[in-house]
Amino acid sequence: MHPDLAQYIDSALRHIDEIPRRRKLALEEVAAFVSSKRSAGEATDLTFICTHNSRRSQMGQLWAAAAAAHFGIDEVHTHSGGTEATVFNPRAVAALERAGFVIENPDGDNPHYLVTFVEGGPVQECFSKTYDDPFNPAEGFAAIMTCSEADAACPIVAGAALRVPIRYEDPKVADGTSDETAAYDERCLQIATEMLYLFSRIA
Repeated sequence: MHPDLAQYIDSALRHIDEIPRRRKLALEEVAAFVSSKRSAGEATDLTFICTHNSRRSQMGQLWAAAAAAHFGIDEVHTHSGGTEATVFNPRAVAALERAGFVIENPDGDNPHYLVTFVEGGPVQECFSKTYDDPFNPAEGFAAIMTCSEADAACPIVAGAALRVPIRYEDPKVADGTSDETAAYDERCLQIATEMLYLFSRIA
């Protein structure tokens, strides 16, 4: 892991006991899905879905990938999408950089950020897109619904083998306020902690 990210993960792990039991149950449902895939000798695809694929779903994708690597869970491929495409919000990007991810921004209207969590390791290409974009898996994946709007708008996610709502409060409520940075950092830490818990439960 990048050194700052490794330190952040060590800190996030200390928050696991703060996760409410009802949320742990949802996370364990996804963990069981990953475990079943591993038992069958199959790769696992996880797609994190929110409305705009701008904040929470992107954080979910990246933290799930980092958590899988931290616990040595291989053949896990993480993705994200929205019910509509906008842009990976720069405030969310900044929060992930503060956590220790190394992120390259090529600029553009909907930049395809290149993100790493370990030197010389896999590169995650992150940009806003719909969940059914050809960049994402079309079938056999677990759909993780990270916001209430997307959860309500997509009662059925075509091609998903599992659909689990794990909702997060949108940090955009603090955009333009003095609480903006704190709100994004709080959501980043919550998602990091929960993804670390999820992958700690995989057999």
